[in-house]
Parts: sequence; structure tokens; C-alpha cells
Amino acid sequence: MAHTKNTKHSKNTHRTGRRRSLRREVPSTVALITDPQDFAAMRGYRSFTFDNHTHYLQQMEALLRSLASQGIHVSVALFDAEEYTAYCTETGQNPDTPTSRTRYTAEVASGGPTIPYTGQPLEHLITQLEFKTDRQSTWEYATSLLSRTGDCADCGQDIARSSFDRASQALRRLIEAAGPGSHHIVCSVPADSAPLLAALHARCDEDAMVHLDEAEALIFCTVLAVGIATDSSGGVVMRTSTPDGGTDQVRGWSLHDGWLHPLTEAEVFNAYCTDAETGDPVPPEPGVVHCPGTPLPPPTDD
Repeated sequence: MAHTKNTKHSKNTHRTGRRRSLRREVPSTVALITDPQDFAAMRGYRSFTFDNHTHYLQQMEALLRSLASQGIHVSVALFDAEEYTAYCTETGQNPDTPTSRTRYTAEVASGGPTIPYTGQPLEHLITQLEFKTDRQSTWEYATSLLSRTGDCADCGQDIARSSFDRASQALRRLIEAAGPGSHHIVCSVPADSAPLLAALHARCDEDAMVHLDEAEALIFCTVLAVGIATDSSGGVVMRTSTPDGGTDQVRGWSLHDGWLHPLTEAEVFNAYCTDAETGDPVPPEPGVVHCPGTPLPPPTDD
């Protein structure tokens, strides 16, 4: 009889071990409320038991650590209270239940931008998540603006496609003109509510090989294409750090007539040393030289 009990115990232990092994192969998504206003909105539901945002974030960080310690792959998504309410309305679910929040996380939040949790501090993770979410929102808004442009009345060309082609040529020629070094390039284009902004990091080595993030390049070209398609008065600023560790150089270009045109040294200084929101002057940054933009070869239209 004792042998039978030991055998059953062994089998149960074996099953438990297999379930734990399988659990490690099932990824998890955690939706995090990073915005205090979203947290305040969720407090209106009785089933949401947290009453302090800081304490909530501490508890969520402990949950993330616990999941990661079990070898589970964890992705963190953004929990948007307004989007959650809309989801519950559209699907006919009661928003005041944990089940609805779970379904929202599985069906909506996990489909958006996510950041893998690898043990990084929560503050760092939130910064990563909000940056990626903002970048995604910029791309979606820019894409929607491009989709409204239609075809050219004179030549019948698809304006969005031809504008994106021009933007891609402009980016390539910007980096070629800058030469070896690390380049931080920012494009700004006026839009209805607030300027569209896209930033790109690129590195060009001594062999003229360019290294950049494709997702950043896609968003940058999409934003620039919006300015080209709508004939907006946008612009581009590039900061270059050279391999020898010398003084950083800042150059600028204005967007008009469907192409980027170089700014003068004085115009670059004014653009770089002016607060974009208030228009107030900003003190020049030490160790930075303001240079005129390099003329870019005109685009080649097919």
C-alpha cells in the first residue's frame, strides 16, 4: 500500500512538473495603466480595487518580476481607459468586471505596441512603452493623412506613393551628404492639432554603409511624405557626431515645393535655439556648431 501511495505521489509530481514546463512556454501580456488620468477613470469601477497609482505600479512591478522568475515571456502593453470603455460598449460587455479587463488586454491592448519585460526598472519600461506608443500613433495619423490625398489632377499619379518615394530619396541623400558619423535627424510637419514629429538615428561608417532602424525610417519617411503631399512648410534638423569625437554639427533644411532646401547658418541657429512650443529663445548648447544645410540633389521622379 505504501508503494502505491509513493507511485501516485510520483505521478502527480511528474504531472505538476510538466504543467509548469508548459506554462513557461505560454507567453503573457500585462496591460499597464501608466497615465494618472487613466488610473483615476478606472477607479470609477468597483471591481478595480486599487486606490493609489504609485501603489498600483509597485504591485504591477512585483507581478512582472514574479512571472519573469518563472521563465515566462512577458510583454507589457498600455492600458488606455478611454479605449477600454469604447471596447466594452462595442462588444456589449460590462466594464466593471475583471473578466472584461482581461479580454480587453488579450484582444485589444496586446494588438498594439508592446515592450518585452526583461527585468528593467519600471520607470525605464514605462518610458519605452510610452515612446513606442507615441511613435505608433504618429505613424497611424500620418498614414491617415496621406490616404486622403488621392490622385494628382494633372498627371493622375498617386500622390501618397509619389510623396513617399520623394521622402525616401530625401532621407537617403541627407545621410549621404552627412557622411561618416552618428546622425540624429528630426522631421517636423504642421498638422491640424499639433505638429507631426519623427526622429531617426542613423550611423554611417567609413565604407559609406548606413545602419538605421527600419521602423524609425518608415515613420520618418511617412511624416516627411505628409509634408510633401500637402505642400506644408515643414523642416528637418540633423545633428551629427563624428567618429573622432569632435564638436557636434547641426544642419537644417526647410520643406517647400516638394523638396528639402538648405537653411543658412543663421537660420539653423534660430531654428535650433528656439522653443518649438513657446517661441522663446533657448541658450545655445555648448560644444555644438551650427552649420548651413548641405544642398541635396533634386529628386528623380519616375
